[in-house]
Amino acid sequence: MVATVRLDDNLENTLNRVSKILHKKKSDVIRDAITFYAQNIEENKKSRILSAVEKTKNIDKKEFKDFEDISDDGI
Repeated sequence: MVATVRLDDNLENTLNRVSKILHKKKSDVIRDAITFYAQNIEENKKSRILSAVEKTKNIDKKEFKDFEDISDDGI
């Protein structure tokens, strides 16, 4: 597949600089950048899910402890 990308001057200069530093073609740098971006999105998504699970577990633990405390009072 061929894709055309429009870059502002700043981004074009960055791409040229990175391409020279890495001794890679610009197209390779762009492909690597897309792959890196996609992986970060997935990692961020997993991190948010794990954080939500942990938060839910902590809330459940607190509610269970509160329930145990109430039941220990003689219900």
